[in-house]
Amino acid sequence: MSDSTTASASPVVLEAWFDLQCPDCFQALDDVRALREKYGDRIDVRLRHFPLEKHKHAYAAAQAAEEAAEQGQGWPYAEALLARTAELDGRGEPVLVELAGELGLDAEEFDTALIDGRHLLVVDADQAEGKAIKVTGTPTYVIDGERLDGGKSQEGLRARIEEIADRLLAG
Repeated sequence: MSDSTTASASPVVLEAWFDLQCPDCFQALDDVRALREKYGDRIDVRLRHFPLEKHKHAYAAAQAAEEAAEQGQGWPYAEALLARTAELDGRGEPVLVELAGELGLDAEEFDTALIDGRHLLVVDADQAEGKAIKVTGTPTYVIDGERLDGGKSQEGLRARIEEIADRLLAG
């Protein structure tokens, strides 16, 4: 899921491998916001799904985020959902549909999408690619082919991403 509609025009692509039930990914949003603020449309932040087995609703959450993207609100939905990881853990999938309604999205379509599995292939493909590049935890970032793991510690990640982005932009 891309952050912008001009993904191909963005000189820097940052893939953010997230589990949408992961409290560490919620903390990582501060870095994502800071990077967007600093680089604007010169960076395309792409949400990649890596639902972890320990989070029983993460797989459905990833599908819901894809439905939100289809309805034009991918990142706003993902950010709002990450702010509710504890609620998602406690109440499960009804939170996904409720949140859609709160954001003015078509909640009925969300419910249908979760039932018919129309976004399963996207989530499965992301997860398979993540495993192939040795993503083991979330958040993990990939920029210019370099994998930066934030699953154990996010300390210094934003600075490293900025260093790589600045180098790429300098050209």
